[in-house]
Amino acid sequence: MKNKASLKTILSLLLVFITVSLVAQVTEKDYERATSLDRKLSGKVFHSDIAPVWIGSTHLFLYENLTPDGREYIIIDADKKTRRQAFDTKKVAAGMLKASGDTLKADNLQIRNIRMTDDLKKMTFDYEGTTYTCDLKSYLIIKGEASRRPAQFGAGATANRWPWGFQNELEGRPVTSPDKKMTAFIRDYNVWIRNESDKKESQLSFDGGIGKYYSASIVWSPDSKKLMASKVQPAEKHMISYIESSPADQVQPKYYTYEYPKPGDAVPQTYPQVFDVTARKQITVDESPILNQYDVSNFRWDTLGKSLTFEYNKRGHQVYRVMKIDAETGKMSVIIDEQSETFIDYSGKKYRYDLPATGEIIWASERDGWNHLYLYDSGTGKVKNQITKGNWVIRRVSSVDKTKREIIFQASGKEPGDPYLIHYYRIKFDGTGLTHLTPGDGNHTVVFSEDNKYLTDIYSRADMPPVAVLRNGDNGAEVMTIETADITALKETGWQPAEVFTAKGRDGVTDIWGIIVRPLNFDPSKKYPVIENIYAGPHGSFVPKTFRPTFSNMNSLAELGFIVVQIDGMGTSNRSKAFQNVAWKNIKDAGFPDRILWMQAAAAKYPYIDITRVGVYGTSAGGQNSAAALLFQPDFYDVAVSSCGCHDNRMDKIWWNEAWMGWPVDQSYIESSNVENAWRLKGKLLLINGEMDNNVDPASTVQLVDALIKAGKDFDYLLVPGMLHSSGGTYGERRRMDFFVKHLIGDSTPDWNKKDVTKK
Repeated sequence: MKNKASLKTILSLLLVFITVSLVAQVTEKDYERATSLDRKLSGKVFHSDIAPVWIGSTHLFLYENLTPDGREYIIIDADKKTRRQAFDTKKVAAGMLKASGDTLKADNLQIRNIRMTDDLKKMTFDYEGTTYTCDLKSYLIIKGEASRRPAQFGAGATANRWPWGFQNELEGRPVTSPDKKMTAFIRDYNVWIRNESDKKESQLSFDGGIGKYYSASIVWSPDSKKLMASKVQPAEKHMISYIESSPADQVQPKYYTYEYPKPGDAVPQTYPQVFDVTARKQITVDESPILNQYDVSNFRWDTLGKSLTFEYNKRGHQVYRVMKIDAETGKMSVIIDEQSETFIDYSGKKYRYDLPATGEIIWASERDGWNHLYLYDSGTGKVKNQITKGNWVIRRVSSVDKTKREIIFQASGKEPGDPYLIHYYRIKFDGTGLTHLTPGDGNHTVVFSEDNKYLTDIYSRADMPPVAVLRNGDNGAEVMTIETADITALKETGWQPAEVFTAKGRDGVTDIWGIIVRPLNFDPSKKYPVIENIYAGPHGSFVPKTFRPTFSNMNSLAELGFIVVQIDGMGTSNRSKAFQNVAWKNIKDAGFPDRILWMQAAAAKYPYIDITRVGVYGTSAGGQNSAAALLFQPDFYDVAVSSCGCHDNRMDKIWWNEAWMGWPVDQSYIESSNVENAWRLKGKLLLINGEMDNNVDPASTVQLVDALIKAGKDFDYLLVPGMLHSSGGTYGERRRMDFFVKHLIGDSTPDWNKKDVTKK
């Protein structure tokens, strides 16, 4: 690193001079070309975005297919291996003219969410927010109700939904018993029941009060003889406030206050209690086994109403247990005891599937160093057997067949090549019969027929266009090809795929994976600064694994004269437990040692990659990482653009930060804080954040601004009024481009203030 730093000191002025001399000035037309790249390459890949939908319980499936002649809709019969047009698009267009008054093109209907009846006589679909029904014999189309849309969340709508506060346990509807004879509810902080036949009410609990009250989240036993209600000890709420400076509907600012728990804050404590409804008595449950909880959840009665289980996540996330309560005695015991010296990734890797009929639980754990499935005896709490094992990871369970005692799951790392590519497998509960269902070197997306006899398999890589095939659901054998992507028109533009590149990490053994994006007018005889798109959150892996013509701002940045890369360094997820553990109490690491070695290896292979000029940008956790690059690795990184970052993990939401940084809040938080380490800044930094950020407290960025000012550091700062959790929108994207052009290429940017703009 010192050698490189010295080299930079000697060559910095020369490099700027040489760059300006040899590289044509970046013009407004270059910006237009960069920002229009997505549009330029759009619609030039055919037979690609296949999303098959199985039709009811049949072996028929439907999909939309973009062809050079327009959109078509195909039905494939898996049994007969035949394909045909699903319906007459011209007749649908004519029917929609009558039903909606809109003129639709037969080769581009723009209808969505098509569903067909098993007999193929009718279909429904969504168009412009409304659901329509079409008779496929007469093509009479009837307009229905508005289709459901996800709730929107934005500045001005923030009062309607806020995602981070704890649930108000006193609020909740009365809960009716399974036999419909009684209703349980909360009154004056206690549990009451009402007999629905005579409306007579009875109080079940008498120990609830303001400081410790009963939750309205009541769970009845299946036989309606007992119920579980939790006693809640509330915690003081952590509130944060916002000023929306420039609301669209008034001149004066608006003010908002929301609950936003942060690391170290007290959290509500929930203690389940059991009530015998028939005898009108409380069965006291000891609270001591579940003290110091972060959360208790997932309450489930057994089928006979004799016991119930729940999950206990101890504060600090190093202990996670499945607990059992005997409904007769109130005695609490441990069924599954998951413990870790670092963290348990409960939000990303926890899986539990109960098998009441056989008294078993399927459970996911990283206890052997890799995320795998285990079969537990729910009565004794003992492991019957490990279901999956090896130096690879379970990514998700797709389905469980209790009759066949089989599991279909997604995993990565088992096949040769890229360890992040998802494949599908089948296995028996006892760990035998492991069957690979998706041969093919790519990242697989699978949809099974209702009976699992067939599956549609669409797979691709960042450097390989999609292939869609129909497979046998038992053994993965290919039945027929559905579609193969055609990228001829894409290649005619000069487009080249992103390159998948690997290099050894800090241990000299582990492969680190990433991609390299080059401009369309790439010239290997030139020298290109390199920019890293960084996101090092421990909760996932982030390098794209499926095919896309462009990777959004990575390609647009490249068009201005850069090589742009993205890398998954150590500390991220979906590899071994040890790989992810690097992040434990160490967010500042961000995999930088691996990322730097990766870029050095890329530059050694490709001399046109100039690692004496390195930029980095990121949003959210990537915003923290990109700013940290100039604080903790300034001998390698020169320029950073950081958007809406959590710059001090004590300032961000409790669940994400305590998950990786631990609890209690300790010195490790200070050591990883960009704010506490602002004095270390070298290089050029642009900070961007929105005043209405609904994910990361926007004060986090402002505190970094304050620390940089106090340290006498030079930097740039862009506060976007009204912006939520974002990298700044179109304006922020352009400012990021300007910053890299100016400080990595050494070129002046267009004078945007001379551009004519019509007042809006």
